[in-house]
Amino acid sequence: MAASKIILGTRGSELARAQAMLVAKAIQSLHPRVAIHTKIIATKGDDEKVVDPFSGRKGLFTANIERALLAEEVDVAVHSAKDLPSEPSRGAKIAAVLPRGPIDDILVSKGWPSLTSLPGAATVATGSVRRKCQLYWQRPDLNLVDLRGNVPTRLRKLAQNNWDAIVLARAGLERLGFPTTRTEIDFEGRQFFLEILPRENFLAAGGQGIIALQTRVDDQSTNAFLEPVNDGETLLCLLAEREFLRGLHGDCNFPVGVIATINDGRMKFRAQLFEAESSAPREAEVEGSPDAGDILAAQLLRMIRQGGGQR
Repeated sequence: MAASKIILGTRGSELARAQAMLVAKAIQSLHPRVAIHTKIIATKGDDEKVVDPFSGRKGLFTANIERALLAEEVDVAVHSAKDLPSEPSRGAKIAAVLPRGPIDDILVSKGWPSLTSLPGAATVATGSVRRKCQLYWQRPDLNLVDLRGNVPTRLRKLAQNNWDAIVLARAGLERLGFPTTRTEIDFEGRQFFLEILPRENFLAAGGQGIIALQTRVDDQSTNAFLEPVNDGETLLCLLAEREFLRGLHGDCNFPVGVIATINDGRMKFRAQLFEAESSAPREAEVEGSPDAGDILAAQLLRMIRQGGGQR
């Protein structure tokens, strides 16, 4: 590649910076002579005053970074994949992804080791309608409140408010250095309890745990440069999940979980869709070739629309 440097565009949160650092390390491990620069870009999602009623706030965290990419202010946009709208942006593409991190959600509580041990009418904070539906499904007695901000801000809000627990993505905690395999963590002098929520009931959002590297479609040199950085199986899973969400129009307005995994050369693909906060979800699961992710997504979509199927 002729260029001597690559400019990464990312949000300014601690987690976004940590993820951009992971990308920089992955690139430099393969291209040690190329200098990596990071440009911090403010997004609407970083503004606590932005009023948005929907979970996920897709586009609010990515649109400004995409604009900088398309304006050639940066070479690579670094995103949490679950923040990207399911419809691709014209002129941009996901050129590579890092290996997927943990896909679980995790309960962070003040004094209880598990979701089942929370007292009746306990207050749990989350900004995700998917997580709210999952929590109501398992514990309809809970008092659920909204939660905004980056990970440290959310932990501080748990400490400062009269709440019992919050729900976060495990991958984000781990990338910030918190040991999620333990049952307790310390944060700014406070002790919190952790429980990794069971995937059978708390199916993650599409793209959860994946760091996506977005480029300009016509930037052939950068696209070729990133090819060896890409984790092929993770990208296949992400594209299948995004295809399912695109077909469902299941962006931030939809309480849906969907995860594709590849084991022994087979893709297993599961979805969970809620139609009411306190009801059980429609669920379906399919299996097939990893190279047929779009076909599996269409099959899974039909099953979900028809009322779900067997796990």
